[in-house]
Amino acid sequence: MVCSLTATCSYPPSLLEQVLELGYLSVATRNSPTTYFQAAYGPGGPEYDLVSGFADALGVEVRMVVPPRFLDVVPAVAEGRVHMAAAGLSVTSARWDQVRFGPAYQLVRPQVVYRVGERRLRAPEDLLGQQITVIAGSSHAERLNDLRRRYPGLQWNEEPDVESEELLYRVSQRELDYTVADSNEVALNRRFYPELRVGFDVGPPEALAWAFAQSDDDSLIDAATAYLERIEGDGTLDRIMRRYYGAADRFDYVGTRTFLRHIDSRLPQYRVMFLNAARETDIDWRLLAAIAYQESHWDQDAVSYTGVRGLMMLTQDTADHIGISDRTDPASSVMGGARYLAMMRSSIPARIPEPDRTWMALAAYNIGLGHLEDARVLTQRQGADPDRWPDVRDHLPLLSQKRWYETTRYGYARGREPVQYVDNIRSYYDVLIWMTSDLNRSARERDTPDPDSVVGGGG
Repeated sequence: MVCSLTATCSYPPSLLEQVLELGYLSVATRNSPTTYFQAAYGPGGPEYDLVSGFADALGVEVRMVVPPRFLDVVPAVAEGRVHMAAAGLSVTSARWDQVRFGPAYQLVRPQVVYRVGERRLRAPEDLLGQQITVIAGSSHAERLNDLRRRYPGLQWNEEPDVESEELLYRVSQRELDYTVADSNEVALNRRFYPELRVGFDVGPPEALAWAFAQSDDDSLIDAATAYLERIEGDGTLDRIMRRYYGAADRFDYVGTRTFLRHIDSRLPQYRVMFLNAARETDIDWRLLAAIAYQESHWDQDAVSYTGVRGLMMLTQDTADHIGISDRTDPASSVMGGARYLAMMRSSIPARIPEPDRTWMALAAYNIGLGHLEDARVLTQRQGADPDRWPDVRDHLPLLSQKRWYETTRYGYARGREPVQYVDNIRSYYDVLIWMTSDLNRSARERDTPDPDSVVGGGG
């Protein structure tokens, strides 16, 4: 544009300027464990944490928009109905024709998934003649289309109104034979569906990235690139990924199968006790149940080698301190454990946000507040963030090393134990949230009162 000296030049505001003027960033996403969901502590998910951090850096709010179908995510960006998409999108050539991508922030592997007992597929040629179902418009459909050039007889079904989690569930229930899902989705969902198995990777690893409209205006994508480079450099990106995928990396098939059986056989007799304790302490009943399972496997007669007893494995001193006269009584044990956790959580500095605050309270429940504080001090000394659980989790094991514990106030502790303790409880808690969600509870459970109508916190 050329302007004369006497003319007034008027340039349209850049996309970044429009976002700043509006005061919010609109982001297309998906409801899934790997992207965005509503948790007991509020909105969460890897994509939500990343994009809300970006919005904070810009000084605006974030507005998550969930289109009705996965197929609608990329068009929402391309047609300018949202500013960008953060939806676990793989970077593919077909999508490059509609949008452009920022830098990759995660690599995943597209994997053929089947149920244990079904024929294992080990190579692309094994797909011939099999019933395969994928999400319509997904990168998995693109990968299968690429394979069909080498294997012309390859066939598959595409469903437009589903998410990967539903397809994985249907495979686990033998409603579908095979599907293709990203490795991060498989890792998270195998805790809920332990019968799932991975056959082989369908092609090389794929990059996940945010999508932006095709335009000569680079202002927003440049800002996003700078933000992602910064959080990769300072460790924030790694902390977010470990927050969501850390527990999933320690998947235990046998333990998960046993847990699922105990949900049916043991949990019902104690559920009201967890609900009652939740009412008093405002702690999600499912978290209390997860703690009890970690402590005793829901066995009210359990006794540890150190002499602690009952569902919540309370010591006599702890029971006395919180006003519980009989730690072997199941209802008293649950109430005592809930009160003790509430006490631990109230002792964690108020500035620490959820869910980190709860994970630290669980660690303190296991190892004591003093040792937790020592670990936080060591975390800070090492230049990490003492207010973030992933950082503290990394430094807790130092409490068992002489050169580190000699510098702390409370000295030696078996620092690896609270790490495993919290990891296990988080996994049990995730499964209980899934098992009690509206979409997944059985017809029998639908006839019982919704625990979320009684206790604060959802899933």
